[in-house]
Amino acid sequence: MPWKVSHTVMERTVFISRLQAGEKMTDLCQEFGISRKTGYKFLERFEKNGMTGLYDQSRRPSRLARSTPHEIESLILELRHERPTWGAAKIREMLARKHPGIRLPVRSTVHEILDRNGLIKHKKRQPKGKMYPSAGLRDAKSPNELWCADFKGQFRLGNGVYCYPLTVTDYASRFLIACEGLENTRTEGAKEAFEIAFKEHGMPNAIRSDNGSPFSTRGLLGLSQLSIWWLKLGIEHERITPGKPQQNGRHERMHRTLKQETTKPIGKNFLQQQERFELFVHDYNNERPHEGLAMATPASKYKTSERAFPRYLPEPEYSDCDYTCYVNRSGRVYLPRHGDFNLTLILAGETIGLKQLDDKLWDVMFMDLQLGHYDEQEGVFHVANSSQIR
Repeated sequence: MPWKVSHTVMERTVFISRLQAGEKMTDLCQEFGISRKTGYKFLERFEKNGMTGLYDQSRRPSRLARSTPHEIESLILELRHERPTWGAAKIREMLARKHPGIRLPVRSTVHEILDRNGLIKHKKRQPKGKMYPSAGLRDAKSPNELWCADFKGQFRLGNGVYCYPLTVTDYASRFLIACEGLENTRTEGAKEAFEIAFKEHGMPNAIRSDNGSPFSTRGLLGLSQLSIWWLKLGIEHERITPGKPQQNGRHERMHRTLKQETTKPIGKNFLQQQERFELFVHDYNNERPHEGLAMATPASKYKTSERAFPRYLPEPEYSDCDYTCYVNRSGRVYLPRHGDFNLTLILAGETIGLKQLDDKLWDVMFMDLQLGHYDEQEGVFHVANSSQIR
């Protein structure tokens, strides 16, 4: 009689009952149309597990034919422990570089290995919000078209002193230009850090920042001593819309990695913490595969700017203006034969250009930045529309 799938368990029960009653294995196997090997298999399962042994067992092998060899899995876990913030893609890429001769599992398998070993932290997914980038923010495609700068949130060192990490990245290549632990966010320390970066890497065409100190103020068009210095160097200043850090998203993502790899544990003092920053900069630029660069490193995509930092700070030139005027220490401007007006203290000591637009109306410029208009008849300066200022 044929082996009927719909009555499998019943027939296996009959088979075992008759075998226990004394009938021969060979004769029963021939009658039921199965091999002796199968007959002995069900007998063994019945003797080991009773009636439950006669039900269908999972056909999934205890070890898949394509499962990852123990040696490969050990390499994956070892690298993960060395690089606890790296995901499956970066781990696979680094192993491919170190061991070009071995066959590595696909990214999803590497992730499954990490997950199985409790090395993946599952986060509750949050709904994505809409992004509204402000007008004027560029999408740089080449190195040094745009740098991004920000202060990573301050933290207290082991000796109790606060550390304010200033970070600068190249937008296109993701190259980490600088990571400098400063004592505060004042202009002097930031300016010194940027000067070192400019001397080493050259100068960018533009720098993007948020609206905080020392990048911006609440004064005229958000100008600060630092942004004025940039403008005099021929560097444009982009500021993201307040409350929209996603407009500097690439830089913010780097900050998350920086925090994970340099502040656990926190350094005892500035020297120790800065050493960790410098090790991170080298690793981030030269070793760590970057998913946004098709797993290449930032160093492989970056090149030094051809715009060298000048030995002397150039003074503004206003060849297209009718007058060049000096802003005195009170922030006022005197225009010969046309009166004077209050401009801003932030530009005290600087020269500006004025171009006559009409009989009593003047365009007020600092470098290539239009500050606003001076109405001679009213004796009042009107600030330019800030939405039109980069």
